[in-house]
Amino acid sequence: MSPNSVPNLPAGGADETGRAWVVLDDLDVKRALVRMAHEIVESNRGTGELVLVGIHRRGVPLAHRVAKRIAEIETIAPPVGELDISFYRDDVGIRSPQEISPTDFPFDVTDKTVVLVDDVLYTGRTVRAAIDALVDFGRPRLVKLAVLVDRGHRELPFRADFIGKNIPTSKMQEVRVHVLETDGVDSVVVYDPRTLGDGQ
Repeated sequence: MSPNSVPNLPAGGADETGRAWVVLDDLDVKRALVRMAHEIVESNRGTGELVLVGIHRRGVPLAHRVAKRIAEIETIAPPVGELDISFYRDDVGIRSPQEISPTDFPFDVTDKTVVLVDDVLYTGRTVRAAIDALVDFGRPRLVKLAVLVDRGHRELPFRADFIGKNIPTSKMQEVRVHVLETDGVDSVVVYDPRTLGDGQ
């Protein structure tokens, strides 16, 4: 199965090759985002001076969903910004060109508590780039990180403050977060290129 395809399986289900399996289905994703919203509100003691910033691409719809869940708790949704980090990455001259997405901040981040929202935390390089990009727009009072999945293998010393699910993986495996807004389904899938029975 190609990593670009999306298995339509319940959590725990594997595809016919046994090399791709769903670790979170749509209900699991919903529960994780609800929990993260509660944790963000509790940590911030409400929504005062709180803003969410989604990192393109899938961090943006996740940020909007978390904001909606917060509104259900506090009756007011924190504003949501969208951040493209393409030109802040440390591999910008190495990796193949990526589609540039708009950066949109309908607010000033200065003196705000900013929660960066992304789909997967892996090496930490995306987070570093996001912080570099963020401070070009102002000086936040506090920056926190919310991710749907933390898969480990950090190369830079970053940690998430709010985590949907920790998924231990090997570096050979690939974790793909699919969201309804861009992929037509909510799921988290782990892909393993190794064949079954190879002893690895």
